[in-house]
Amino acid sequence: MFVLELSYTAPLDAVDAVLEDHVAWLDGLYEQGVFLASGRKEPRDGGVILAVAEDRARIEEITTGDPFVRAGVCEYRVTEFVATKTAPALERYRETLR
Repeated sequence: MFVLELSYTAPLDAVDAVLEDHVAWLDGLYEQGVFLASGRKEPRDGGVILAVAEDRARIEEITTGDPFVRAGVCEYRVTEFVATKTAPALERYRETLR
């Protein structure tokens, strides 16, 4: 499982200019089952996404497709973790330590 932390690198007006495209990109990845939760950070200087994928390389490939990245208005920090405990609704994403 992965935590994707977005940090804005441009003023909010530049972020807002591509927000609609970013939301459509998010929607597509929710439909694919890659994204589980997402939202803005408070204060609004970026966002956070909880994601699942086969490996880090796939997540990094996905983040490069974000319209925010392509427009140069954000950077990603990717943290991979082993989800050994979850809420019941996320049970199918539980992992065991290797």
